[in-house]
Amino acid sequence: MQTKSEKEKMLAGELYDAQDPELSADRVRTRLLLLALNQSREDEPEEQIRLLKELLPQAGEGLMIQPPFYCDYGYNILTGEKVFFNFNCVVLDVTTVTIGSRTLFGPNVQIYTATHPTDHKVRASGLEFAKPIVIGEDVWVGGSAVICPGVTIGDRSIIGAGSVVTRDIPADVFAAGNPCRVIRSLGDS
Repeated sequence: MQTKSEKEKMLAGELYDAQDPELSADRVRTRLLLLALNQSREDEPEEQIRLLKELLPQAGEGLMIQPPFYCDYGYNILTGEKVFFNFNCVVLDVTTVTIGSRTLFGPNVQIYTATHPTDHKVRASGLEFAKPIVIGEDVWVGGSAVICPGVTIGDRSIIGAGSVVTRDIPADVFAAGNPCRVIRSLGDS
């Protein structure tokens, strides 16, 4: 029986060693692409587009990112069309982050798939794991919101600025707070 690589374990949501040489090399590659993207010039949009396609190969057409932007791997971020990230967003894409078309992220939004064991002995071993995040279409995430591991946000919902999303949010609602909770239905607005 063949054992899984640390990367395979990571993508499967199992405990894995983040210091694995393959994963470390992937992160170095990503950091170099981020450095180039974050230093790219506004008057060279073709270069920004080229860097984004290399950094996020599973992104839909029309992806817009206002640098600086940060992520772990890039290849685990799957977006629909016309997704927008404002300044200073962070995506810890240890496993998949799926984002629907026309979704907007305010500045300083943090999206975390990475998490750590609650058992302190396992945590002390350096092993970690991740839970995928799914964000629907036409979602608006306000500035400085934090989206925690394993969360799903339904289509057309709005997450208020500064919210900490610790559990699933249904479609067509305005949700806010810490922890984030549904405030009201958006109906046909």
